Amino acid sequence: MSSLRRVSTIVAGALLGGVCLAGSSTQEATPPGIPPIPKPSVAPAQDAKAPVAAPAAQEAKPPATPDTKQPQTRLRSGVDLVSLSVTVMEGGRYISDLEEADFEIYEDGAKQAITFFSRVQQPIALAILLDTSASMNERLGTAQEAAIGFARRMRREDVTEVIDFDSQARILQTFTNDVAALEKAIRATDVNGSTSLYNAIYVSLKELKRAKASSAEEIRRQAIVVLSDGDDTSSLVPYEEVLDLAETAIYAIGLRPSGSYRSEFKEAEFVLKQLAQETGGRAYFVLTAAELPKIYEQISEELANQYSLAYSSKNPMRNGAWRRVVVRVNKPGLTARTRLGYYGPDQGR
Repeated sequence: MSSLRRVSTIVAGALLGGVCLAGSSTQEATPPGIPPIPKPSVAPAQDAKAPVAAPAAQEAKPPATPDTKQPQTRLRSGVDLVSLSVTVMEGGRYISDLEEADFEIYEDGAKQAITFFSRVQQPIALAILLDTSASMNERLGTAQEAAIGFARRMRREDVTEVIDFDSQARILQTFTNDVAALEKAIRATDVNGSTSLYNAIYVSLKELKRAKASSAEEIRRQAIVVLSDGDDTSSLVPYEEVLDLAETAIYAIGLRPSGSYRSEFKEAEFVLKQLAQETGGRAYFVLTAAELPKIYEQISEELANQYSLAYSSKNPMRNGAWRRVVVRVNKPGLTARTRLGYYGPDQGR
């Protein structure tokens, strides 16, 4: 499907890679002029890395949200729900005490009726993506510890998966709330090969789409937290296709490379910024791995201060067209951030 978004997109030059399952406000960005990388006929053999088996007992699909009643939650029936995670800020401060009446949702300019609202922290399905390409060699240990600390902040009702990527993207741990299993998967990562960033994001988006809510009672927040230190050089999936699929909040951490790898970050910086902006997430850029624990903590804080909203679109068309979404807060000085839109249903679904 070709992108109809208002923002500019780039056609990724990196076109090689693979995927395997272990064991079974807007700012215009201008893409850098990076020439395409020719597609080799086969992946380099030396980039292969033995996948780590995921525990057989883990479920690939996130469990259902616990049936608990909360006073700040409003549920009404609906079909074809559009779920939104909304962050509201006043300057640099999170605002978490608003009511449903303070929000308005518009789709392609038409006001929508809110069918789900909660200011209570809803369960989340989260994907942790770690760059394990060769350029991460000296910093992987610190990155692992930071990611483990982040996983330990997840609540019992949250589920997390772990994906690493170098020349390939691998699901090392399917969705689980078992912190020990998540820690084991993160520690199993090892550096090797090139960078298939787009493959990894594509895989995580597909996994999360399987858990899409069909009713208000099934709503679960979703997010992707990806760490990378370089441009994509080996993905089969082009960037434009990843952008078209990206309807889940993406929190991107750019670990600026050092030494001879420094020049390999221009495209990555653009890509990480745009993905975060399009999906309602945020992009962070740091110079050293020592800064990663602080960044993961900031992401954890934001996820704990979000509103969950949903609506049933009034648009009856099933043409697969892009639909722009705007969330407004009816209080001065506050700004709301969420994904910019989504592709509507088509005749085939």
